[in-house]
Amino acid sequence: MKAKRNTQRFWLAAFIFVLFSFGVMADVPVPDIPEAVKGEQCVEETGFMRRNHMELLLHQRDDTLRKGIRTQKHSLKNCFTCHVVKGADNQPVTVKDSRHFCRECHDYAAVQVDCFQCHTSVPGGAKTTGTRP
Repeated sequence: MKAKRNTQRFWLAAFIFVLFSFGVMADVPVPDIPEAVKGEQCVEETGFMRRNHMELLLHQRDDTLRKGIRTQKHSLKNCFTCHVVKGADNQPVTVKDSRHFCRECHDYAAVQVDCFQCHTSVPGGAKTTGTRP
């Protein structure tokens, strides 16, 4: 049983290697993530944030709501301070706009952003909330 599983893994790995070697999967589009506009460095490394941002936000939520602990390092407000995307009117775009920072990856991965049903989707305390169009 174990030998069969190892053989299957070998052939799967070989198949993926061949696909990448011949460029079959090289042309897969990736999201166009807007650059940060403020600050010199993110609170964590880029790769770490891409993999773990949801866990950090959930941990922040649990600490804030359930334990009354308010820290700034991984707060949603802190994210928008640097990652705001502005429209033609030089005002931050809301989550209803496809250019919104969170929407790039979430739309790409077909994952709904539901934070903004309650929270503002722009920095600066604006009272603009709303779900995706």
